[in-house]
Amino acid sequence: GVLTVAGFFAEVGDLSNYKDPRQIIKLAGFNLQLNQSGIFKGQTTITKRGRRRLRSILYLAARPLSANNDGFRQLHHYYKNRANNPLTGKESFVALGRKLIKIFYVMGTRNCAFDEERMMRDIPQLKSLQAAA
Repeated sequence: GVLTVAGFFAEVGDLSNYKDPRQIIKLAGFNLQLNQSGIFKGQTTITKRGRRRLRSILYLAARPLSANNDGFRQLHHYYKNRANNPLTGKESFVALGRKLIKIFYVMGTRNCAFDEERMMRDIPQLKSLQAAA
């Protein structure tokens, strides 16, 4: 709620300092890193080179959102059960935290309200699942 938004803006500052939400994702340490050396290819992880508190705020905000908000619940279910590269529970919450950064950025820079329909439009596979149900 209010503490999440306050914590987010305390860590990030003014959104006009950022040209793209990917800059905030990098600031939080949520950008992806491939673990590989030579022919060895390991798992893709987040870098964790960023603000630990910001990562914590977003992760802790994603958990109740996935339980109480229908759109985030569907997104969490999609991330965990998709056919290609399904995520574990914690990985899904990290992905929801990244999504939350993008939502906060758009709401803050364009001065608009949260639109769940628009959030769901970004994922074509999820849209086809909703049409089938």
